[in-house]
Amino acid sequence: METTSEENREQSQEEKGCFECCIKCLGGVPYASLVATILCFSGVALFCGCGHVALTGTLTILENHFSKVTSDHAMLTDVIQLMQYVIYGIASFFFLYGIILLAEGFYTTSAVKELHSEFKTTICGRCISGMFVFLTYILGIAWLGVFGFSAVPVFLFYNMWSTCTAMRSPVANLTNVDTICVDIRQYGIIPWNAAPGKACGSTLGDICNTSEFYLSYHLYIIACAGAGATVIALIHFLMILSANWAYLKDASRMHAYQDIKLKEEQELHDITSRSKECLNSYT
Repeated sequence: METTSEENREQSQEEKGCFECCIKCLGGVPYASLVATILCFSGVALFCGCGHVALTGTLTILENHFSKVTSDHAMLTDVIQLMQYVIYGIASFFFLYGIILLAEGFYTTSAVKELHSEFKTTICGRCISGMFVFLTYILGIAWLGVFGFSAVPVFLFYNMWSTCTAMRSPVANLTNVDTICVDIRQYGIIPWNAAPGKACGSTLGDICNTSEFYLSYHLYIIACAGAGATVIALIHFLMILSANWAYLKDASRMHAYQDIKLKEEQELHDITSRSKECLNSYT
């Protein structure tokens, strides 16, 4: 019976130790950085994936309905292909950058520093943290521009969709539907000599009913929302990095104060020891 009770006591102590270890490890997770990383990955994935497919659908619509001569939209085709390659680069860069910021969040979490009591901040570490703050600030401004730019195709597609909706509406009471047109050339997407360059009446209605138009329109909306989510994630990262940098700065000052205090205590201890030795020798 005594052996059984001792084994149960040891088992309960082991379970308690594992529970405390798990709680301590969970306390070391930078949840703010984790949420910002997930939001950043989701926003970039939506923007890159939906934007890539929407650009392809836009090019198909232009080739089939607005610019049937290849030479008229050759420059636009090159620009769209270049933007798709840029999308590949953005996705790869932000995948790596998000992981780096998440790792930086782990190493600057106070709970992790409690696990490693000998951890001390260095000038290099503070410089790296400050560099991340500056880089994230620049990327945030850049993504604000991307967010604004991604709203442009949403506006263009919305104009076409609202025009088609107005033509089909019984309240409009239109006598001649063919007089309602959408001219893509006025937006500067294709040159003025592109043929036909515009769509009117039933042709415009057929364009709005195609799967390419419906899919591209909604994908542009999702891509714009993804760009907005990325902006929010970068702002979140900026607040986290600023707080971490301030923490590192305060921790550096605290370590310097503790070093000075330890040296003074050591000197005081040495002086006291020498005084006792001199008193003993005199006695």
